[in-house]
Amino acid sequence: QVQLVESGGGLVQAGNSLRLSCAASGRTFSIWIMGWFRQAQGKEREIVATINWSSGSTYYADSVKGRFTISRDGAKNTLYLQMNSLKPEDTAVYYCAVVPRGAASSRDYDSWGQGTQVTVSS
Repeated sequence: QVQLVESGGGLVQAGNSLRLSCAASGRTFSIWIMGWFRQAQGKEREIVATINWSSGSTYYADSVKGRFTISRDGAKNTLYLQMNSLKPEDTAVYYCAVVPRGAASSRDYDSWGQGTQVTVSS
């Protein structure tokens, strides 16, 4: 498996920016897709953005399209999420996760980080 550690969360005012990082270790050669998810208090976890580790192709949820950018640094085995124009509704715990090569589905995330809190005040 891949071990994941998120960082970069914090408290910001609406309209400001944050950059989250997710450092991967272990079987990093097995990474196929990485994604950012979030879970607000009392709500279900939702997907935010994903990236194909080798091709760099990306997907964004409609709620963050145009404001968030997912990227990766293969040499550092690190995933990023640049979040601009933050809104109070972006408040949540953000998690990164991995789909390994050979998974039956591109949605089979089997490694998860511990999460980092993002709080956006109005």
